[in-house]
Amino acid sequence: MWTSTPALRRAVAFSVGLCLLAVTFGRMDLLVMAVPFALGTALTLRSRPAGPPRAALRLDDVAVVEGGDVSASVTVDGDHSTLCVVSPDVSPGLGQDVMHHVASLPADVALTGTARRWGVHSLGPVRVRVIACDGLLEFPELVLPPETVRALPAAEPFVSRAFVPRADGMSGVHRSRRSGEGGELAGVRPYRSGDRLRRIDWRTTLRTREPYVNATQPERDAGIVLLLDVLHEAGGDDDGTASVLDATVRAAAAIAEHYTRQGDRVSLTEFGPRLRRLPPGTGRRHHLAQLAWLADTRAMPEGWDALGDRPPIAGPPASNALVIMLTPLLDPRSATALATLARTRRSLVAVDTLPAGLHLRRAGEWSDLAERLWRLERENTIGRLREVGVPVEVWRGSGSLDAVLRDVARIVAVPR
Repeated sequence: MWTSTPALRRAVAFSVGLCLLAVTFGRMDLLVMAVPFALGTALTLRSRPAGPPRAALRLDDVAVVEGGDVSASVTVDGDHSTLCVVSPDVSPGLGQDVMHHVASLPADVALTGTARRWGVHSLGPVRVRVIACDGLLEFPELVLPPETVRALPAAEPFVSRAFVPRADGMSGVHRSRRSGEGGELAGVRPYRSGDRLRRIDWRTTLRTREPYVNATQPERDAGIVLLLDVLHEAGGDDDGTASVLDATVRAAAAIAEHYTRQGDRVSLTEFGPRLRRLPPGTGRRHHLAQLAWLADTRAMPEGWDALGDRPPIAGPPASNALVIMLTPLLDPRSATALATLARTRRSLVAVDTLPAGLHLRRAGEWSDLAERLWRLERENTIGRLREVGVPVEVWRGSGSLDAVLRDVARIVAVPR
């Protein structure tokens, strides 16, 4: 329902007041002054809108890449003599270019911004204020419900040329430990019934006077489990400095993209209170599902610790899968989980995602000393993990895991 504005009330009060004064004191000049205000108000109200305005919010893309542009539009329908003011509210992770938009009806107001950080953000609520009759009438404020924008994490360039141990799939790019039909030469062996004649190694056969064939290893795909430690969050500023969770999620996106594109079966598991898990898969569609899953990652609320005896992981990984745990090692439970997985003889790599130069929150004169002690204790924890067979590697981007993956492959190749 349209209501009067303070401008209409002032115009009516001024006109009526001048008429009363003119009648009371017999002043025709006051009546002449009141006529333009009364006629102007009456003529303006003749263009009163016939019905209420309608507004709708529409997103162009519900998912964008971190750092990409976010665009939406607010459609407001109404009479041509009506103005609207659109004021959107956005979450801190979405930056908007203009705070308020003014347009005449019917209007299609474009809302633009930038996804500053990965995650699930809300665009809205959007408040629409509609004014008619040159500001004499207004409609109650329309509040459009918020829409959800999913900002996918930007994957850093990552390439690894190391073979994954225990590749046991159907076909892929990794060498299998078992002999079979393949393109990787593994040596020569005596001829057995069923071997193909084209695989005979004639040089060895002529030298030994017995038939020998080339032994090959088939190429298989591998299972990769990315375990994300979300027990704690630290660091991160408004100037764009990466926090612990930022480094963890972006590293997971880079590693998952690399192995998914080369045909490996990649699954994601959250090491935290929500026990989230994304089943293994491969291909472009699965990679998009991985990015959407990573965008919904949240750290455990500060001061909340209701896990009890329940382990903060949804089931143990497969025995033949390569487990890559991305952890800042800020919680003793993370080191305990790594040691437990190492005792089960799984292929395991720990990736240290604590950003370089990250400082703890300072609260007093002993903060520097406390931080030094904490870092020494953390180094001791890393040393103990390496002693029990857990390789810990600092995340440095592309190629940072090649050396440690080769070491893991050599460890796995040793007989039990």
